[in-house]
Amino acid sequence: LGRKVFILVTAVRFRYGLQQFRRFEMANIKSAKKRIRQNEKRRLHNRYYAKTARNLVRSIRASKDASDVDAKLPLAMKQLDKLVKMNIIHRNKAANLKSSIALHANSLRA
Repeated sequence: LGRKVFILVTAVRFRYGLQQFRRFEMANIKSAKKRIRQNEKRRLHNRYYAKTARNLVRSIRASKDASDVDAKLPLAMKQLDKLVKMNIIHRNKAANLKSSIALHANSLRA
């Protein structure tokens, strides 16, 4: 790979590239500044996992091939359960998404 990646002081490296921190803090206390940094890292981490799960659900819904959906369905179920366990999405939202993609898979099989 010939391209150079510059990691900035205020950025976090993920598989899909650098994500910039939002740099507006009003805190004066050292522990509050640290809490802001930690929250920002967690926000980017959570956003990455939520986005990958959304893309997986989107690809299942867009697919018209039953075998492709059957291959992706267990991965999506597992990913959504992980998001619930990590407290990134609500368990009812995950249940609704799992239900809708299961209905889509069943409609393709019929």
